[in-house]
Amino acid sequence: MKFTLSWLKDHLDTEATLDQITDKLTALGLEVEGVQDRSKELAPFRVAHVVSAEKHPDADKLRVLVVDTGTEKLQVVCGAPNARAGLKGVFAAEGAYIPGSDITLKKGVIRGVESNGMMCSKRELKLSDEHDGIIELPEDAPVGASFADYAGLNDPVIDINLTPDRADCAGVRGIARDLAAAGLGRLKPLTEGRLNATPVAGSFPSPLGVTIEALDGCPMYVGRTIRGVKNGPSPQWMQDKLLAIGLRPISALVDITNYITFDVARPLHAFDADKVQGGIVVRMAREGESLKALNGKEYTLDPSMVVIADHARAEALGGIIGGEESGCTETTTTLFLEAAIFDTVRVAQAGRRLGVESDARYRLERGVDPAAVVEGVERATRLILEICGGEASDLVIAGAEPAWKRALTLRPGRVKSLGGVDLPHDRQVRILTDLGFTIEGEEDDGSLRVGVPSWRADVHGEADLVEEVLRVNGFDAIPATPLPRDTVLTRPALTLKQRRVAAARRALAARGLSEAVTWSFLASATAALFGASHEGLRLVNPISSDLDVMRPSVLPNLIQAAGRNADRGYPDVRLFEVGAAFRTPAPDGQDSVAAGIRAGAAVPRHWSEKTRPVDVFDAKADALAALEAAGAPTANLQVTTDAPGWYHPGRSGVLRLGPTVMARFGEIHPSILDTLGVKGPLAGFEVMLDTIPLPKKKTGTAKPMVQLSAFQPIERDFAFLVGQGVEADKILRAAKGADKALIKDATVFDVYQGAGVGEGQKSVAVSVTYQPTTATLTDEAIEAIGQKIVAAVIKATGGSLRG
Repeated sequence: MKFTLSWLKDHLDTEATLDQITDKLTALGLEVEGVQDRSKELAPFRVAHVVSAEKHPDADKLRVLVVDTGTEKLQVVCGAPNARAGLKGVFAAEGAYIPGSDITLKKGVIRGVESNGMMCSKRELKLSDEHDGIIELPEDAPVGASFADYAGLNDPVIDINLTPDRADCAGVRGIARDLAAAGLGRLKPLTEGRLNATPVAGSFPSPLGVTIEALDGCPMYVGRTIRGVKNGPSPQWMQDKLLAIGLRPISALVDITNYITFDVARPLHAFDADKVQGGIVVRMAREGESLKALNGKEYTLDPSMVVIADHARAEALGGIIGGEESGCTETTTTLFLEAAIFDTVRVAQAGRRLGVESDARYRLERGVDPAAVVEGVERATRLILEICGGEASDLVIAGAEPAWKRALTLRPGRVKSLGGVDLPHDRQVRILTDLGFTIEGEEDDGSLRVGVPSWRADVHGEADLVEEVLRVNGFDAIPATPLPRDTVLTRPALTLKQRRVAAARRALAARGLSEAVTWSFLASATAALFGASHEGLRLVNPISSDLDVMRPSVLPNLIQAAGRNADRGYPDVRLFEVGAAFRTPAPDGQDSVAAGIRAGAAVPRHWSEKTRPVDVFDAKADALAALEAAGAPTANLQVTTDAPGWYHPGRSGVLRLGPTVMARFGEIHPSILDTLGVKGPLAGFEVMLDTIPLPKKKTGTAKPMVQLSAFQPIERDFAFLVGQGVEADKILRAAKGADKALIKDATVFDVYQGAGVGEGQKSVAVSVTYQPTTATLTDEAIEAIGQKIVAAVIKATGGSLRG
């Protein structure tokens, strides 16, 4: 939201400096993004007088001017058709930077004639698009004076970062109201000068009537016909304000509606009444209906969009943009002025679907003052009659003002209990009344019954009132108070669940994965690929059309991030993210997940090593590392092959503790990668942090003592012939279970199929580690353990010991 200092002072009677105003705006929550002072940019430009103008000796379209700058007379070669003796204009000397042309002037020779500086057009000073000639100033313009000071262009432009809840501050008046409440001046009433919103008496009935067929999309519509207008340029003061905030002046009628939009956050639209057939109808768009908008583009509408139509066609898209066919031009003599209230969700959805950004949409999708519709029309009417002349009809009002009146209870003590500031009762009352709230009554206990103004749709409860009091009083006035301690003993600030999330994050980072932070939502088409089915996960007001549902998995965002990296020349990517995945919109439908992906080569290309692509086992190792760090009993986990459909069916798995899914891992399905436009191979994992069981509480908090054996471990290798469908995990579990006291570990070190192995079979070689703790094992004991292992594996798999 941009506005100039003088524009602010149209509403705020203040002696505060620019620095005081900008500091207070940020303190009020209206964060100042920047201040642009054009007086610095325009400092080199001076009012100058053309003493003489002679034809260039070697060019028919050039003139040689002698220019009086107030301090000296200089020769300037100029090609402007209006350059002549006696003219007063704007001069830029050698070394001046020309903002409209992005050049720095140097002394030059043009067709053999020396030229010192230049006479400037409006476009060269970024005042407008006009460049047919140089600027012509009145005869009484003081020669040598600063052009910025003379033209009033030394007015600083303030740019604030407006939060979505403060729709009232999308107009200069709302900003002035906040500053007045904070003690920086007096808010001027809407009866003074250009602010005059006193009703204009109509002198004839409007020939155009209004019918609302879509009350849920437009509950109230106000309009009036104004005839006999002369639509020319708007006054200079209005043009200066619009230009300062980046709007191009078009014509008086259009500029007035733009001015009111930014002045009081009341979007308006003016139709050329002679181009409207029959009357105004507010309805839903028809399937396939189109609208050629004022921006020159044609849009295809659908029945979810509200349109302002006549009896023949759609003339405007409600709350977003007007139509070109009924727009006001220089030939307009009769106009129909409208102001309306539109459903905020419909405005946002239609604007996003069509990709239309407009100042009207910006305000109406946030919610405008429902009690100021008529007031906006009346104020615009006064400006039109003053600037363009004409005669106004009676108002035409369709629908009714939405119910907005509500009263809230504020217990004065809540300001201290919620905000930590003990403010006197009368100070709280003054702040609220200065902000436009009304005190409708006071209870015996001192509680206030506070009426909420129509422009504050964001205030709904007592806590909101407390926030308003604290905000205006100053958040910096809240004392820094340490939290009370109920014990002298320190206690951890994080719970065990929180600590294990951090442990999983550190473990994944230690494995070479880079942490990413992605959106918690994604495109619905992508979400469907990863199991999203609950309609409640769809966003009502998404920030973008391709981010319209909550993510059912963290993986798709990471996969797409890997694809973007590959497109920029970084195909070998390792990423992880710890965040939420969503199953349902219910509170228990959200899972805390540590997910990660590896793409490209598992081992970088190097002369001393053979490279290979990432595979399922890389993802499994990552998942087990995260589970181990988070405290999961990884030794007891089982591997099953029922991974979800976004994993490769033959190269994926699920880690379970009994029936509980602890993690999923595997290579991403090629069809998923094709749909997302990402090249494989790519392996990923998802660790369900919420399902990791908390340790059983034991007496004391010390870790168990490390048990180190004084005896040498023993390794023995076994090779088993088993069916091709037998999982290696089943062999390892059987081997470990043969003697849990002595067998420390078992690992697979070879799998073989081929000559010497029967059809449908495979040879799995296992290394088993024995760890005695009480005595050195004898040969007989070692042999007995080996026999136990062989028997256990044969029983579990139906295989045999390979000879």
